[in-house]
Order: sequence, then C-alpha cells, then structure tokens
Amino acid sequence: MDIQRTILWVGLAIVSYMMVLAWNEDYHQTPTEPVAQSQQATDGSTPSLSSDSGQQQASSQAADNEFATPEDQGQTQVEGSAVKAADNGQKIDIRTDVLDLSINLQGGNITRASLLKYKESLDKPNPLELLQNNATRTYVMESSLIGRDGIDSPSNGAVPTYSAAQTQYTLADGTDTLTVDLTYSGDKGVKITKRYTLKRDSYEIDVRYLVDNQSDKPWQANFAGKIVRDSSPDPTAQKSVGIRSFLGMVLSSNEDPYEKYSLDDLKETPISQTAEGGWVAFLQHYFLSAWIPDADTKHKYQTTQRNNLNVMGFVSSATTVAPGEQAKIGARAYVGPKIIDRLENVAPNLDRTVDFGWLFFIATPLFVVLNWFHSIFGNWGIAIILLTCTVKALFFKLSATSYRSMARMRAVGPQLQRLKETYGDDRQRMSQEMMALYKREKINPLGGCLPILVQMPVFISLYWVLFESVQLRHAPFFLWIHDLSVMDPYFVLPILMGISMFVQMSLNPTPPDPMQAKVMKAMPFVFTIFFLWFPAGLVLYWLVNNVLSITQQYYITRKIQAEGIGNKS
Repeated sequence: MDIQRTILWVGLAIVSYMMVLAWNEDYHQTPTEPVAQSQQATDGSTPSLSSDSGQQQASSQAADNEFATPEDQGQTQVEGSAVKAADNGQKIDIRTDVLDLSINLQGGNITRASLLKYKESLDKPNPLELLQNNATRTYVMESSLIGRDGIDSPSNGAVPTYSAAQTQYTLADGTDTLTVDLTYSGDKGVKITKRYTLKRDSYEIDVRYLVDNQSDKPWQANFAGKIVRDSSPDPTAQKSVGIRSFLGMVLSSNEDPYEKYSLDDLKETPISQTAEGGWVAFLQHYFLSAWIPDADTKHKYQTTQRNNLNVMGFVSSATTVAPGEQAKIGARAYVGPKIIDRLENVAPNLDRTVDFGWLFFIATPLFVVLNWFHSIFGNWGIAIILLTCTVKALFFKLSATSYRSMARMRAVGPQLQRLKETYGDDRQRMSQEMMALYKREKINPLGGCLPILVQMPVFISLYWVLFESVQLRHAPFFLWIHDLSVMDPYFVLPILMGISMFVQMSLNPTPPDPMQAKVMKAMPFVFTIFFLWFPAGLVLYWLVNNVLSITQQYYITRKIQAEGIGNKS
C-alpha cells in the first residue's frame, strides 16, 4: 500500500470513528421516565431508599428483613408530600463567594444552587442554576433522618418544618466559614439541629444533624442523602461532532472506584449495594452534584423511583444516642464544576468525573501542560498554541524523518512515472523496480504517513480535553472567538485550516494513480467541512500544527532538492 492510500485510509478511519460516536449517542439516548421513591424506616441498622407495597413489600421483607418495617406502608404519601413541600414551604437563602443556595424549611433540603462564577450562557450573564425546582425542571439535594426515630420517617406522619434565625445568610468579608442552623423540636424530648456549613471558595457543603436527646429513652435513626432529578436534557450540554457529554449517575466504592449508570441503566436495574465509604454523584456536562458520606462507616447505596423522578443516594448505618447524650450525624455534599484540583481534595476518585475518554493517559498530561501555559499567559488560545508547539517539538525528529521520506518520494516522482510507462502492463516487474528504486534512494514508502498517525491520538485526546474541561467553557481567544469550547461562529479558523491543509498536500508527492490523486485533492475540502462544527480550540490546534508542519516540510523538501536526489536516470 503506498503512502497516499495509507494517509487516505487513516483520514477516513478517523472520520468514521467520529461518525460512529455521533450515531451511538443519537440512537442510544437516556429514556425520559426513570423515577424514585424513598423507603424510610428501620428497626435495626440500614433502611432502604425504595418502598414496595402488597406482594412486593412482602417479598422485600422475606428477602431482607433488615431493610423493611411495617411503617413502610405509608411511605409513598410522605414522599409525595416531600416533593410538594419543596414548592410550598418557606425558604431561606445562603450566599458565599461561589454559591447561592435556597433551602426549604419544610424538610430543610437544598432546592436551588446557583454557581456565581459561571454564566448560564454568553448571552445570559446571570449565574448558572445547577440545582432548581420549578415548573420546567426538578434537580434537588435531599438529606433526612429516617429509621426508627427519624423525624423524616413515615411514622412521623409529616415532613418536619424547621425554624431559622434569619431568612438570608451571607458569608461576611474577612471570614472563611458560614454556619447556618435549622432547628426542630419534636414532642419526644429530642431537639434536632440541621447545620449547614460552607467555606470560602469552596463548593463543598457540610450537612450535619446535631441530636440532643433529653428524653428518657435511647434515640435511633439513619442519615440518608439523596440526589433527586427529573429526566430532562442537560441544559449545559454543547453540541459537538462525535462526542456527547455523559448524563447519569456515578457510584464509587472500594470494589469499583468508578461505575457509570445512565438513566436507562437505572430504570432497567435499580442499584442496591453496601459499601464502606465511597460516594454517589450525578454528572452532566462540566458540572456535578455528589454526596460523600463518612469514609469509615458502611452505607447502602441505592437508586429508586418517585413520581417520575430519578432518586439516587445512600442510607448510613443507624446511630443510637443514649438519654442525656448528644451526637452528630451527616455527610458532605458537592455542588459545582468538574475541576480536577478541587475534586481530588474532596474524595478519592471523584476527580475521575472529569472524563477524558479512553486516551486519558495522553489527555491528562496534555491538560496539565495546557493549564500550566494558561497560568502564565492567562489566555487559553495562547495556551493551545504553545501546547501545539510543545507537541510538535517532542515529535520533531520523527516528523523530520517522515517529511524527508515524503520529499524523497516527491523527488523521484519522474522516475516512478517512467517506470509506470515502461512496466505498466507488468505489475510484478514494476513493483520490483519500484522497490529497487526505493532501496537505492533510501526511501521508506510508508514513512510519510507517520506524522498523521502520530498526531491522531493527540488530536483525539485534545478533543476530549477541550470538550470536558470546564475551564475552557466561555473562554475567549481574540476578536470574534468568544468561546473556544464551541465552533467558530464565522468559520474563519476552519477555512484557514483547510487552506493550510491544501498547502501541505501540495508538498506531498503526487499519487501515480489518477483516482487517488483526485481523492487526495478533495481531502482538504472534506476536512474543512467536517471541521466547521469542531470546537474552535481544536481547530486552532490543527491550524497551528499544519503551519508548523508546512514550515518544517518545506525546509526539508528544499534541502532534498538541493542534494540532487531524483536527478539520476
């Protein structure tokens, strides 16, 4: 197989790969109706998030009495009330330098979370609402005390209503921590304080129940953390050729540190497993929400359904508080962007939610270098250009060898044409003469495809980096490029890339086969059309790479011509 045919097949393979990814995402979408309920009550250690009635309830009890109690029969109605409470209850607002939250006093759950450092879109500069609960979308974070004496247990009969000293809480200048206490006093001598603790420049939210048991009986309950979301599309997803962001749940445990479940998976097979530590998260493009329970305690991770909503979460082992004693029960939540440095400090393996694809071992160091350049120059476009130069420098000698082979092939073009005219009817003899010519001129006929073969993994890896890194969301370059993570609105970069590709092709040897020659001439136009919808940052990388390649290839070609190769008869 000659050089041009190899290059052509490599290009078509990459295009086919992108088309297969696009088809797979288009025709394997998440269904629109997975839902959830919450099973809340236990006589022992760990209750379940889900609830059954009738025969299903009986089967659940027979299979595992540990997660079923007689009080579960009334649970569905209580869960329905909890959803309505998010709309009808009095709310308080909590604001730090990066988060703006709304908490419903009925249940004490987070019903809205705005990320103050991120815009909804370039056209809408208002803060992005990651969590919200309105007529069009439901995505909230719930926490509760369930089990034998839990105030959110079905046996309690109603959703607890908390009281707060203020309606608005703001992190004051000069302070690093904001603490908000919600109080609830039942009629059994047990005072419950639900405490939210937030810190400056942090998307972590510590949620703790402070239990003061002033009754004459032991108090027992389980902490439960849940992420409740409908099946609406990802509002932050960006259209891109071949790749679509994952929308669904991720569960981390000691047995499997990173296991993804689409909404379709959760509907077909509800999850129920016990693990020590771990975390559960819901992912969308650039952002996530997660519950991170205590690492030294066993928790039951589950998914279930509630009124056309998807519920995923965990229930911790029971905590018992003796009469006259106090205790703290809770977990940490994360509501914010997928930034590797931040997630590494939150929980083990949480940084893997920044998914760089199957070439992560190439993409990760690319991102590290890219981020380092940005820390120096403060512009992601310049960082991409410098990253391109760095990659080009790493493969300089390999590229030089390939370009030298291609230049020699171009120089012996007239001799190849004479061989074709002389032995055109005897393909075996012609192949023998061609190989003899290659050997005499020290030409590797396959060497010319190495530059493309080398840069393809880098190209795909950088595609994932630009697509998945929230740092490049709404990142401007110069002039008309206001967002490097989406396509060039005026197609200037793709057109320049196509021109550079055409110039580069003109430096390559002309294929002896007329049909191949026509196909090779069409390649720049095909790739230009394909690149119209690529992220501007990726097109910028390819354009700069082409310019550097043209410069190197032109110099080597002129040098080969000066050596007089190909002038022999």
